[in-house]
Amino acid sequence: MKNLLLLFIILMSFSSFGQGYLHRNGQKIEDGNGKNIVLRGLGLGGWMIQEGYMLKTDAAAGPQHVIKQKITDLIGVENTEEFYKAYKSNGITKKDIDSLAAWGFNSIRLPMHYNLYTLPIEQETVSGQNTWLDEGFKMTDDLLSWCAANKIYLILDLHGAPGGQGHDANISDYDTTKPSLWESLANQDKMVAFWKKLASRYKDSPWIGGYDIINEPNWNFTGTNLNGCDETSNAPLRALQVRITETIREVDTNHLIFIEGNCWGNNYDGIFPLWDENMALSFHKYWNPNDVASIQKFLDYRTQYNVPIWLGESGENSNVWFKEAISLMETNNIGWAFWPMKKIDNLAGVTSVTITSEYKRLLEYWKNGGEKPSSDFAKSALMQIAENYKMENLTIKHDVIDAMFRQVQTTETKKYKTHSLPGKIFATEYDLGQNGYAYFDKDVVNHDGTKFTRWNKGGAMRNDGVDIQICNDKISNGYNVCFIDDTEWLQYTVTLATENVFDVDIRYSNNAAGGKFYLEDENGKITQTITLPFSGGAAKWKTVTLKNVALKQGVNKIKVRFEKGNFNLNFLEFKNPRTLAKDLKNNE
Repeated sequence: MKNLLLLFIILMSFSSFGQGYLHRNGQKIEDGNGKNIVLRGLGLGGWMIQEGYMLKTDAAAGPQHVIKQKITDLIGVENTEEFYKAYKSNGITKKDIDSLAAWGFNSIRLPMHYNLYTLPIEQETVSGQNTWLDEGFKMTDDLLSWCAANKIYLILDLHGAPGGQGHDANISDYDTTKPSLWESLANQDKMVAFWKKLASRYKDSPWIGGYDIINEPNWNFTGTNLNGCDETSNAPLRALQVRITETIREVDTNHLIFIEGNCWGNNYDGIFPLWDENMALSFHKYWNPNDVASIQKFLDYRTQYNVPIWLGESGENSNVWFKEAISLMETNNIGWAFWPMKKIDNLAGVTSVTITSEYKRLLEYWKNGGEKPSSDFAKSALMQIAENYKMENLTIKHDVIDAMFRQVQTTETKKYKTHSLPGKIFATEYDLGQNGYAYFDKDVVNHDGTKFTRWNKGGAMRNDGVDIQICNDKISNGYNVCFIDDTEWLQYTVTLATENVFDVDIRYSNNAAGGKFYLEDENGKITQTITLPFSGGAAKWKTVTLKNVALKQGVNKIKVRFEKGNFNLNFLEFKNPRTLAKDLKNNE
């Protein structure tokens, strides 16, 4: 009986922890069974530490402490605490993690603000003491339980270190009136103690994927570049990461440790040699080409130092860039974590938080001043925004998810929605798929970090290269295609039970006559080329009709080919269906 009980315990243990801990095996990250693991992750930016651009407050407030002060000035301390309680409660829930798992993510990067776990040094009653706070640990415990239930690895990322780790204050909530992490031994001591506390708490948790011990340090120790991009030694950064690693290893020998270089994580000069056997290098990648040359330095580090590399943060670009970047990573056996999950009025992410007119009024006041909104008005506006952060109130960006997972594997297209004919096909509801397969647009990506290039010039609805704006026509799905250029095209998949002939109304607007397009299917043109007359202006909509458009039984992939652009397209309405035989008879 004892042997049976022991066997049961062992089997249960294997069932619960059979994947073991993620760890380094040479240049690979593996689980406890020796399986190579490609981390496909998302960063929960904005939950524990706010950044102004995610809340659209960046014109007036970037770092979290400035944002919070702006809110407090409007609604008072007590109401501000009520808002933040709702914001954090709604920001990430089990529904969010369930959704991420369903979409295909196998890991999450948690950007932590230290002040949810321990007091700032200036608030400690005894110098050198660490007062631990329940809030951050409770949030992390809950998140870990949701991750474990979904078999998702949770990577802990110290995004806001004590004092702030970089001159780019928005990232780490650095307050320039107080000593930074690098100017205060007390802040460094608190950071070391914080990581030891975390490691002690989670040392036996196999769904903790690793410890990302410092996010995007950007500080000039000896160089002239404020963000540490010309540093050649990085001695303080190396020394602190060595110290933290050694402290973690006092209590936790199980978990992988990710380190980062200076200059937003990418300057590793002076960081080597490595000092731990269970370590990986993190690098961040934004706004540059997706070729091997763009990551060659890190591929060389991987080989030279026999260490895994991980794209710990990336994103804020087009679907085309996402697909390219992820393909590049996975071809080279590099895991990735994109950024972020939730952002207000978000185009380039898996979800978008709906902005309200009331919140826009607060943003306008913070930016330009004027009449101060009442406390009641401001609180109501802020609480509604907090409500909008709930998963059930988000807009899910299926085009982004499709680009990150399905489009990485195939050039096949997939219908964006089911189009029922007769009926309208709204122009913005073209197929899901890669550029050149589901659509063709000439400007599809931002490769330049010094100059912002808009891939979707209208900035609405979808994150492809297709330009989409809010539509002012009396009938629409809310959006129309705009900034149409010569030779671009859009594809729509429709399925018909029988062969039919339709008349097709084209709803368009323009500032001048001359736009030209035609329809085609897999076998070629199915209409003549039509030239669009002047509609009366870009805000004036007009309809022209293509007659006798034949579609076959079964699947039709209809392309709208733009020979000449410079017009807006709202919808195509397929009407007056009749069989081909009847149509031929009527035309005799």
